Amino acid sequence: MAGAGNISADWYRRHAERYAQVADEWSQSIWVTHSHPALTDEQAALDRLVALAPGRCGLDVGCGAGARDVYRLMLAGYDVTGIDTIEENVSLARTRHPEIAARVSVHDIREPLPFADASFDFAFCNSVIQHLEPEALYGVTLPEFSRVLRPDGALQLIFKCGSGVLTIEDPDYGAERSFRLYEPDEVIAQLAELGLALVRPRTAGEMGGVLHCEDHRRIDTCVMWVQQGAAASR
Repeated sequence: MAGAGNISADWYRRHAERYAQVADEWSQSIWVTHSHPALTDEQAALDRLVALAPGRCGLDVGCGAGARDVYRLMLAGYDVTGIDTIEENVSLARTRHPEIAARVSVHDIREPLPFADASFDFAFCNSVIQHLEPEALYGVTLPEFSRVLRPDGALQLIFKCGSGVLTIEDPDYGAERSFRLYEPDEVIAQLAELGLALVRPRTAGEMGGVLHCEDHRRIDTCVMWVQQGAAASR
């Protein structure tokens, strides 16, 4: 993995234990600014995703150290699988939550996903594509998301917005980290070519379109949901 991706992989290996703690504390999962009043945190986004999905079978792409959301969704009765590029993240998930040991595995999402076509009702990829180079994201990762989603299946993407690579000193870790920034319109256009349409709000209070938020680090972050076929425009 080149550029920001290579930096990020090394960073996650070094900070896996702390990452799991930060995830459980929700310190970077609560949004201090948000463009929709209901978009208060990652749980609100996930609630919107599962409400869009045609069933209860999901995929967490980049489940992270501890696989927090795989575990929480399993407890809520969902059939969720988690994958992560970093072996240390998956090992830690199995140690912290033995109940999900068979649900999580190591996989590099720059490669085709190890699942059959139309395997999942929903998928979510939170703060992950910002560690991929564009050729991998547009050439492999997004097409694979489309392939493994069932008809009317829903995908959630959360990523840092902008252009180029952003490097910050992260106060939750006392360490530097880097993110590749993506423009939402470019991502939406690529998804549309794959048959994934942006979910737009049908009522004044419903979440949809391209939403923006910031956690305490004040980095512009995009939240969006897309669906297979015509489901998004209903």
